[in-house]
Amino acid sequence: MIHQIAEDVYQIALLRRNAINAYLVDNILIDAGIKYSGPKLISAIGDKEVKAHAITHAHADHQGASSFVCNHYQIPFWSSEAEKQYAETGNATAGYPYPNHLITKFQKKFWAGDGHPVQQILKEGDSVGTFRVVETPGHSKGHLSFFREKDGVLIVGDVLVNMNLLTTLPGLHEPPDLFTADLEQNRESIKKIARLRPKIMCFGHGPVLYDKGELHTFCKKTGASSK
Repeated sequence: MIHQIAEDVYQIALLRRNAINAYLVDNILIDAGIKYSGPKLISAIGDKEVKAHAITHAHADHQGASSFVCNHYQIPFWSSEAEKQYAETGNATAGYPYPNHLITKFQKKFWAGDGHPVQQILKEGDSVGTFRVVETPGHSKGHLSFFREKDGVLIVGDVLVNMNLLTTLPGLHEPPDLFTADLEQNRESIKKIARLRPKIMCFGHGPVLYDKGELHTFCKKTGASSK
């Protein structure tokens, strides 16, 4: 359920086939799955220290257990300014252009967790352990990614997903239109992360990718040139 990706970077797979992931980086938990993920996270983390909790964005499959883990470890909660109100209320579908859809209703009822006070606002260039914050809006208004220069590790969040969400087969895809606030803005964020030339990409959905040109190929195919 937890395995090491790089120095002080651990992937926590919360559903089978890496369908929902969280990450422990430099003793900071990034994302927290759905509201039922709390005990799984704590079990997976075991005796490792957790000093803070940050989210890439406040959708229900990333914010769900945030309040649970913050209360359990007595740690501060961090988000971007644009995600703060949703992180604090737990109303993870508010403010997003979601249609009145069955999936949205399901996520709001069964996945979204309690809100929790945000103690620190993260913005472009801030340090999160040995990572720096990269603002990558589009999928959500205040989406963040986290990049470490020394070894090229990128916590992608949902700027891209590395699986077909229906078949669960691995492969790079844009996030679903249904849950993306601004498709064109998200494509600009794909270009932005591609310019970082990440070597190891850690996704909210899908397996970790040790990039051997897949991102460049994807960008060329979709017109999101990394140049």
